[in-house]
Amino acid sequence: MEAVAVLDEKRVFGRGFVQIVVWALTEPVPPSQHRFKYRMVYVVDGARVVGYDNERGKGDHRHLGDQETVYVFRDVPTLVHDFWADVKEAAR
Repeated sequence: MEAVAVLDEKRVFGRGFVQIVVWALTEPVPPSQHRFKYRMVYVVDGARVVGYDNERGKGDHRHLGDQETVYVFRDVPTLVHDFWADVKEAAR
């Protein structure tokens, strides 16, 4: 499966750092229905505070602290917007 980088950034934010990586794929990563693979994380003191990803077999989901919930993927701009909204809320 070919992958083309769409976003790849890492930067300091709040008391930690944010890393956002998104690839466009030729086919979906099951059970996701879209053709993007992503991982986004906000880390403070070595611990994940917010995380979004769509690993094979698990599909689109997010981590808020110790909670994991299903994430409904619409498109990449909405994904990035939702991630940043959760990061900003967690950094308050």
